[in-house]
Amino acid sequence: MDENIQPDIEVPAGQRPQRIADVGAYIREQRRRTRMSLRKLADLAGVSNPYLSQIERGLRQPSARILQAIAKGLRVSAETLYVQAGIIEDVSGETDVLRSIYRDTGLTEGQRRALAQLYERFRIETAERRSRQRDRGLRIAGGDES
Repeated sequence: MDENIQPDIEVPAGQRPQRIADVGAYIREQRRRTRMSLRKLADLAGVSNPYLSQIERGLRQPSARILQAIAKGLRVSAETLYVQAGIIEDVSGETDVLRSIYRDTGLTEGQRRALAQLYERFRIETAERRSRQRDRGLRIAGGDES
């Protein structure tokens, strides 16, 4: 397990947005479809078994980085998990970029994979930056400038 990836936000029962439960259910569904154990996915994603279980049950809100690690373990697009988690909006034009990358016969498989990973990394960084800016704006608007 990668000790650098730490659990993020524990979400109290009365404050769980539907998106958190949805992403957890989606992860569980994908894991079960591939007949992968919770332990195997946790190992592939670099998180603990209990933490992954909490994500699947909607008890924890994973960061974009942890979702990316889980997506890699499930062999699904990280973008799909980001949409499920509400980190990014589902904009069909954006998914077309990845489709175009994977359909480009002028690139080798390794080049397509590297380009798609770079594209997703940029998307994650942008989503995280926007989230931090939105959080700062909420704190300032609420009178908490710390």
